[in-house]
Amino acid sequence: MDNTILKRNERRKKRAMRVRKGVRGHVAKPRLSVYKTNAHISAQLIDDETGKTLVSAGTQHNELKTTEFGKKSKEAARRVGALLAEKAKSKSITTAVFDRGFYKFHGIIAELAAGAREAGLQV
Repeated sequence: MDNTILKRNERRKKRAMRVRKGVRGHVAKPRLSVYKTNAHISAQLIDDETGKTLVSAGTQHNELKTTEFGKKSKEAARRVGALLAEKAKSKSITTAVFDRGFYKFHGIIAELAAGAREAGLQV
């Protein structure tokens, strides 16, 4: 059992590195990184040159925690993407490079990207 978990995690790391080797973020065009758990989803804009997070949003943040979007769902992912785009606009960030990590680009991940696009962030 432990061996299968180790193999799965190793495959995930390889998949994430395969995606990230072509995706670099900087101040003008940061990397939009997505992370999801069984209960929540979060996203952040990262400047890879300095290693700092510029903007972050998620279902655990105060804006969404007490609403119906406080748990992971497609609607919540779309709202997280829109919230992230609004925060990015306030810091005058208009474009980003999408980093899906080891997740496939479908379902909740695609909804988050669509929500960010609808709110004006070019992903």
